[in-house]
Amino acid sequence: MNFDSPVALPYHTYNSMFLSLPFKGVKKSGNHLPLFGQACREGFKKGYSPKQIVEAFWAEYFEQATPAERLDLLFYFIQYLERQVVLFDSVEDALFEQTHDMNGAGSLNHLLLRLADSDRQKLMQRLSAFQLRLVLTAHPTQFYPGKVLGIINDLGEKIRQNDLAQIRLLLLQLGKTAFFNRQKPTPLDEAISLGWYLENVFYPTLPDSMFRLLRALNQDVTTFTNPRLLALGFWPGGDRDGNPNVSSQTTIDVAARMRESILRRYYYDVRQLKRRLTFHKVEDIISIAEQKINNTLYYPERETYSSCQELLADLLKARRILVGEHDSLFLDELDRFILKIRIFGFYFASIDIRQDSRKHGEVWETILNNWRKKHSGFDPDAYLRSDEDSRIEFLLTTPFTIDESDYASFPLVQDTIRSFRAISVIQQSNGELGCHRYIISNCGSALNVVEVLALANLAMDSRQETVKEENDHSADALPAAVHRLPSTVNLDIVPLFETIEDLADAGAVMEKLYTNEHYARHLAARGNRQTIMHGFSDGTKDGGYLRANWSIYRAKQHLTHISRKHGISVIFFDGRGGPPGRGGGNNANYYAAHGADIENHEIQVTIQGQTVSSTYGTPASARYNIERLLTAGLENHLFNTHANELTEPDIALLDELAEAAYRAYLELKNHPDFVPYLEKMTPLKWYGDTNIASRPTKRGSETGLKFEDLRAIPFVGAWAQMKQNIPGYYGFGAALEALARSGRREALQDLYGRSLFFRTLMENSMQSLRKSNFKATRYLSEHKQFGTFWKMLHGEFKCSRRTLKDISGMKKLLEQNPASNSSIKLRENIVLPLIAIQQFALQCLQSDHLTPEEAETYRKMVLRAMFGIINAARNAA
Repeated sequence: MNFDSPVALPYHTYNSMFLSLPFKGVKKSGNHLPLFGQACREGFKKGYSPKQIVEAFWAEYFEQATPAERLDLLFYFIQYLERQVVLFDSVEDALFEQTHDMNGAGSLNHLLLRLADSDRQKLMQRLSAFQLRLVLTAHPTQFYPGKVLGIINDLGEKIRQNDLAQIRLLLLQLGKTAFFNRQKPTPLDEAISLGWYLENVFYPTLPDSMFRLLRALNQDVTTFTNPRLLALGFWPGGDRDGNPNVSSQTTIDVAARMRESILRRYYYDVRQLKRRLTFHKVEDIISIAEQKINNTLYYPERETYSSCQELLADLLKARRILVGEHDSLFLDELDRFILKIRIFGFYFASIDIRQDSRKHGEVWETILNNWRKKHSGFDPDAYLRSDEDSRIEFLLTTPFTIDESDYASFPLVQDTIRSFRAISVIQQSNGELGCHRYIISNCGSALNVVEVLALANLAMDSRQETVKEENDHSADALPAAVHRLPSTVNLDIVPLFETIEDLADAGAVMEKLYTNEHYARHLAARGNRQTIMHGFSDGTKDGGYLRANWSIYRAKQHLTHISRKHGISVIFFDGRGGPPGRGGGNNANYYAAHGADIENHEIQVTIQGQTVSSTYGTPASARYNIERLLTAGLENHLFNTHANELTEPDIALLDELAEAAYRAYLELKNHPDFVPYLEKMTPLKWYGDTNIASRPTKRGSETGLKFEDLRAIPFVGAWAQMKQNIPGYYGFGAALEALARSGRREALQDLYGRSLFFRTLMENSMQSLRKSNFKATRYLSEHKQFGTFWKMLHGEFKCSRRTLKDISGMKKLLEQNPASNSSIKLRENIVLPLIAIQQFALQCLQSDHLTPEEAETYRKMVLRAMFGIINAARNAA
């Protein structure tokens, strides 16, 4: 695909319209910005510092300007550049179908064309049990406020139509719209913001892809046994990990909002359907459905639908009449509506609850001390002195109960109890799938899992039964394989293994749980299905890019073996962010690279912040990326290819490579200047001032910066702001070079040629290298404290760039992906002046002679530049 032709020309054409807009300073900034951009390119190439570049530009073009006017100009440049980035995003989104082969490799059409007649039955068997689950999170990576995202969407539509008058109006709106939130959003605000994508992108796209696939296979979409082939999860309002702003009431409020949103979509659709189904008997049924949906939304005292099954029953009755008496006229329209209800139920997306294991420990400490007071003879100290097996046995068989009123002085305990009860409330209103998972962050032991199960047993109504017909395949209920047993809770407990140590111990943790009679009974009640989550972001922060990715791969192999041994169907859920340093990159290739030794009943993955808007921001991009993830989970099973199987020598080679990379990363992480560099030289400390999320930037409440409390998102984002992108490659180059020197260069090149997994690791890392620009921070090589440390970073960057090109046989990074390369090149060119301005401000802030007013001006400059730099990268945080 020729990316430059369809994207670059419209961008430059529409960009010229900015100069005609009636804004203060627009001509001065617009006319001088290209000159400043040229000065930045030439200055960095010559080794000048950002301060030298900015001051030389002032001297040449603004010699007579006052200091205040010069600084104002830089702020005007930032405003102008922010809007150029938005324009480029809009052009890319508008022309997505021209720059991507929608029916090429990885699409459903391509998959169907590859099928032989004998493969179709295999595909149907696979589809009946497989699931792709995309989980939207509220992680603070989306730097565009909702109002700007709306403009991007509208601007993209007008660009597709080439409506110059409307484009100019939207650019006018863009010029007057603030690019930052004046206050932090609440968790409900975040849910509403992400809800826009649920309603406008996922609601039409998921059913459409599924409808086309099933119809191509001659399947009846109203009776297909797996309507959750494509499913959505949702974290806003349920993710408590490190976010004190999320409460049990927040969770209930978000669930109510989700139910309202999906019912509004159904009401709109049924009204459209009513305009077509104007036939005898059918018309009356559709009119009743319309009225009852409206009552369910706004008049609960009238006749309503208590579940989606009741609505489906009415629609299926109408369908039988339509087929039997009216020649199936407009049957597709009715079937599409039925499929939507089967996919989304009355909940839209499943809300996950998440909390840190250490918080559960604090809760149990308080509960045990309370039991000491209430139950004579009980000694919590004896519990704490006992071994893990004894603690597990006690928690799962305790005769004691918990009374919420006992913990009025302990808000964490009280809200934790309420959060479990909120799950029951949501299941009653939205259906069980509305909220049925509890994720445990920083899970490091079987006890961490049991602590949650014990709390659920005590806090939830374990006697509650979910009414379910054997042949009911609606979206509100779990699959038929899930049989209820007495005294179990309707909740899946999901351990999240994140650190390198926890990933190594994950197999032993799960084996202990599988062999515990009480936990085994709980799993049996959940259909002997166990979901296990892995954290790419925190894993990379803890052990570096290569070690984290390989540790997760090896953990999945081990967990698959143990789960199969105990008759458990294990589901892997991957916590991924946007950039390779947080598990991003080409996710479809990653899943296609899994061999038979890793269970792949489902693909479950988080999509966060920027990734939502950049990868799933329009129906076209969502369809493209959803189909590629789906086919990645289907093709290995269908075509029985062993090309992706790693041999024992391959595994040994990757073990050695990952260990070498880990040693190099640990040398960096343990360097005495590592945390001070992040704290003093990067924009890290200002992430909390961006007001992009309700969650704090670190877990602990201490004032000092501790590495272990640092969130992965600001950690990765700070490196992206510096254009150093350390988490996406550090240690990879050193490891490749070490093994090449020991005579394994050809073995590595052979592995790159044969293994899609290794090839994907390398090519994703190349994205981080391609987006790096050490010229912008070269001035730090002479810094008194951090000069040596900067040279250490730069040395590994050069080593990684050199060795990845050598092993891959590429002359330049990403040469196999010209579209991505061109996009990065254009974006980096747009954002270069922003990088120079931000680094100029950071340089100035190093001075000991600034007045408070000057320091505040430069702080604001750093902060404002952050938005444009992150947005230009689209997946940098």
